[in-house]
Amino acid sequence: MNDINNKLIDSFGRKIDYIRVSVTKNCNFRCKYCMPNTPPYIEETLIPLPKMLEFLKIAMDLGIKKIRLTGGEPLLRSDLSGFIKGIYDYKSGIEVALTTNGFLLEKYIKDLSKTGLKRINVSLDSLKKETIIKISKRDALDSILNGLNLTKEYGLKIKLNMVPLRGINDDEIIPMLDFALSEGYLLRYIEYMDNSFAFKGLKGFRGDELLKIISTKYSFKPIKKRHFGPANMYELLDSSKAFGIIAPHSHSFCEGCNRIRLTSDGIICPCLYFEDAIDISSAILNDDKIAMKEALIKAVFNKPEKNKWGENETSSRAFYHTGG
Repeated sequence: MNDINNKLIDSFGRKIDYIRVSVTKNCNFRCKYCMPNTPPYIEETLIPLPKMLEFLKIAMDLGIKKIRLTGGEPLLRSDLSGFIKGIYDYKSGIEVALTTNGFLLEKYIKDLSKTGLKRINVSLDSLKKETIIKISKRDALDSILNGLNLTKEYGLKIKLNMVPLRGINDDEIIPMLDFALSEGYLLRYIEYMDNSFAFKGLKGFRGDELLKIISTKYSFKPIKKRHFGPANMYELLDSSKAFGIIAPHSHSFCEGCNRIRLTSDGIICPCLYFEDAIDISSAILNDDKIAMKEALIKAVFNKPEKNKWGENETSSRAFYHTGG
C-alpha cells in the first residue's frame, strides 16, 4: 500500500511530508529554556514503539517522506534502534533523523549506525563545561563531545543546534560556529521560544541580531531555499560551508511549513504553538488503521496558517511533550 500522491494537504495548500515524533517526555537534562523545574521523572503513558510504527506506516503511505525522532531525550527509549530499523525496513527511501542532547550517544551510536540512520542533530549550547552545567544542570560536555566524535567515526552526518541566551552563552555565538566549521558540522542557531515551562527572565536573540554578530567575523550570503525546512541557510563567501538560523518569530517561518507532530502518548499536534490537537492514542493502541488515517488527514487539514510567536505571546505547551 504505497500511494504515489501525497494525501496530506492542509487548508492553505501546503503539502505536509514531515512528521516529528516525540518518543518520551522525559529527559536527563533540565535545560533553562525547556523544563528546568520539572521533577526528575515525569509519569507518562507511552505508546509502545511497535504500535507507533504501524501509525507511521500509514503516514508514510499518505505521503510523509521525513521523520524526526525527538523527546524529551529519545535515547532514553532503549528500544529506539529497533524502531528506526523498522521504519527503514518498511520504506528504505524515507529520511529519518534523530535529535538528541548527545549525552547517551557513546552508549548507543554503534546500534544506531546499524539501523540505516544517516543523520543526527545534537543540541549543544556551549563548549564550556560550567556553562553546560548552568544551562542543563548536568556535567555533560565531555560525554557530548565524545559522542560527537564517535558519531563522526561511524559515518553519520551531524548538525548542531544552539540556543543563544543573553548573559549565559552569548559570548560563544562565534566560537560555536568556529567549532562547527572546523569539525565539519552544520550549526543552526535557534531563536529562544518563550514558554511557560522555561526559566523566568530568559532572553534570547532574534535572527537579525545573530547575523549582525556573525558578520563581525564572517562574510556570508543567504541561500535560496531548495526545499521547505525550518532553517534559513547562509553560505560563507570564502568557502562552501554554511550555517543556519531557525527563526520562528519571523513572518516567513510558517509560510512553507510542511510539518506536523505526534507526541509519545499519541496526540497529533498540527502546530507547535497552537493548543489544538487530536488524540489518536486509542486508534493506535487498537490498531484501528481507518481511524488513524482519518485522524491524520483531519489534523493536517486543520493545521493553522501560522503560529503566534510574532505576537509576543508565551506558549503554555511543554516543548518536551511535543518535541520542540
